[in-house]
Amino acid sequence: MTSAICTLFESDHHYGVGALCNSLFAGGYRGTVYAGYRGSLPPWAAGAVRTDGYSELAVAPEFRVRFVPLATKVHFTYYKSDFMLGLWQDHCPNTDALFYFDPDITVSCRWSFFAEWVECGVALCADVNADMPASHPLRHAWMRYFGPYGFQVTHHRDTYFNGGFIGVSKPNCGFLQTWRRLIQLLEPAVGGLQNLVVSDRSSLFHTPDQDALNVAAMTCKEPISCVGQDGMDLQWGGGGYIMRHAVGNPKPWRKKFLWSTLTKGQPPARADKAYFRNASSPIRLYHPLPLSFKKADLLAGSALGRYIR
Repeated sequence: MTSAICTLFESDHHYGVGALCNSLFAGGYRGTVYAGYRGSLPPWAAGAVRTDGYSELAVAPEFRVRFVPLATKVHFTYYKSDFMLGLWQDHCPNTDALFYFDPDITVSCRWSFFAEWVECGVALCADVNADMPASHPLRHAWMRYFGPYGFQVTHHRDTYFNGGFIGVSKPNCGFLQTWRRLIQLLEPAVGGLQNLVVSDRSSLFHTPDQDALNVAAMTCKEPISCVGQDGMDLQWGGGGYIMRHAVGNPKPWRKKFLWSTLTKGQPPARADKAYFRNASSPIRLYHPLPLSFKKADLLAGSALGRYIR
């Protein structure tokens, strides 16, 4: 099975893209990472070769990052399905499986696990608040909204999925089309797709793109293979073994770890530590001196956190 990987970024999220790429390389992935972006190329991509429609950086033998500029004004969180379907059409039509990762994720396990996983169905991970029974009132509310457009429940789900990762094999690409259609249909309810609007969870759409993903999981014809919170290491106490997802803000590259531990009682998270483990090779995200300061801050915050606990 041939696989490709994609992500979307703008602004300083390029730091996360670099760490994601490094973690994929360490896990054994060889191939292309497609990075859709707005704005400028990252400083670490200064050696990228520009060609018609994209720029490509040769990172290591058999491993490259292809930067695809995007003109869309849609917030990237709503653009994942569009981007993946566009890649299959224009950039990698012969690829058997396509995986999307948010740029605040690092991979913790061997890459071959993902290739095995996607053969079981559309690969999804449980969210932080994963328990949402099939009879949940919000699931009923979603179907009252989307039902008139022809959507019907085909699978009774008890898990709420995170929208930061998805793996799809080509026979199951219809799932992406369903997800894209649902996002288009919810646009009037959220006032447009230019901005990310996060409402109270009692609202019909709390995190709209992610809610749409969960409606797709309820109404799709394709099989789904899901893992629990250990998939993104979101469970209390650790034990995650597939990915580390730095959910929330600030992101690891923006954090002041010692200060956060002192003032908020929030020591570095496992995802923060994973980010800095993947900040050096084969893509060097920082010069040695700034990186040493950041790692010292991380260590100090961790030490103080252990003392507080």
